[in-house]
Amino acid sequence: MRVSFSTNAFTQYSIFDAVEKIAAAGYEGIELLADIPHLYADSVSVSDLQKLKEHLSRTGLRVANLNANTAVGYYGRSFWEPLFEPSLAHPEPLERQWRIDYTRKCIDMASFLGSPCVSVTSGRMVPGVLPEKSLDFLRQSLKEVAEYAHDHGIRIGIEYEPGLLVECYEELASLLDGLDLPNLGANLDLGHSHLLREDPQKVIGGLGQRIFHIHIEDIKDRKHYHLIPGRGDLDFGSLFETLGRHHYEGFITVELYTYPHQPEAAAKSALSYLRSLV
Repeated sequence: MRVSFSTNAFTQYSIFDAVEKIAAAGYEGIELLADIPHLYADSVSVSDLQKLKEHLSRTGLRVANLNANTAVGYYGRSFWEPLFEPSLAHPEPLERQWRIDYTRKCIDMASFLGSPCVSVTSGRMVPGVLPEKSLDFLRQSLKEVAEYAHDHGIRIGIEYEPGLLVECYEELASLLDGLDLPNLGANLDLGHSHLLREDPQKVIGGLGQRIFHIHIEDIKDRKHYHLIPGRGDLDFGSLFETLGRHHYEGFITVELYTYPHQPEAAAKSALSYLRSLV
């Protein structure tokens, strides 16, 4: 089991400090937040990317994923934007094109930094726009993004989440089946799956080799609040056994953006618990 930690827990630190602290906590890999305050693609400098690449090389951290789910920087604010907007399914052409272009820039960063994957979401359902129409927008955007990613040797993992346009396993599987693109797959968040009361064996078995990257966190009482593994209701031992049976060999990223005031302690506690299971 290869475990990484997301820098989205370290939003009160620079990306360079986040790298150092995640490496010091004992992780093998790292997920990079493609947004403020870390790697907002519309403003990050080439020199900072080169410096980051050197930091990663020196610490030995492997990049597990470039997380392009959010776009807080688009709004120029220091808190979460409304449900990952503007998205690849946005009804306004200019907004949708912005996200396509932004995702391409993230693919460029992923290629430069050695990340095999870039994760994206579908965005939200918009009042006045039928879900079927939003899905049409999403499919077209994903085709463009996946083609660009293919040319750069990058895979795109779609993350489903309750409340979004693509919010469950069945919807993601249907989307992937319909597009049938080899470098388009799943960024599977097992906490989201738990919230939806999905059968892990069905989800993991059904997605199979289309699982490109995994997020984990604990969940208690089916409330969507990311907890340190071991503090909620998920049976991680069983989940890891299921992943092993289906030959998942990628990184499992601990995603704890809910601990911005104590990310180091959260990272260390999570890894200690996960190591106790193997």
